[in-house]
Amino acid sequence: MTACALIVAAPNSGAGKTTITLGLLSALKRKGIAVRAAKAGPDYIDPAFHAAATGRDAFNLDTWAMPPSLLDALLSETARDCDLLVIEGVMGLFDGAPGPSGRTGAAADLAARYALPVVLVVDVAAQAQSAAAVVRGFSSHDANVRIAGAILNRVASERHRGLVSDAIGE
Repeated sequence: MTACALIVAAPNSGAGKTTITLGLLSALKRKGIAVRAAKAGPDYIDPAFHAAATGRDAFNLDTWAMPPSLLDALLSETARDCDLLVIEGVMGLFDGAPGPSGRTGAAADLAARYALPVVLVVDVAAQAQSAAAVVRGFSSHDANVRIAGAILNRVASERHRGLVSDAIGE
């Protein structure tokens, strides 16, 4: 795979992955970046939103349902067709069906298999320093999954942002 790619994931469903992903896709398209999108797992609604945001077909990457050779082919073909591939995770980053490592359907499977950086969307409503424990826990949970950064969602104020950011940065 020669194109750049990243995964937008979260600790849980409802954290704002789709909203953040759509905003990112739209901003990249406006900047003239040839961006494509995919959804980890079997979801068929979000790829329709992704296609609307990018003006290009979106697709699924499901490590549980698709053989590794198909995943490899989809990513290889897409790499020739874009500057950046944004993959939206499903549920929580490490959540999937019970099964062999790398074949659970979790976004973490894709991150590990293709050495893709993960941007973690963290809903920080009603928490401050505790968000740092979440980010650190996700960063250390699996050595094969690299958390490249975090987007703080549902920040209540500049003070709240500072408390959370300072705690994560410590």
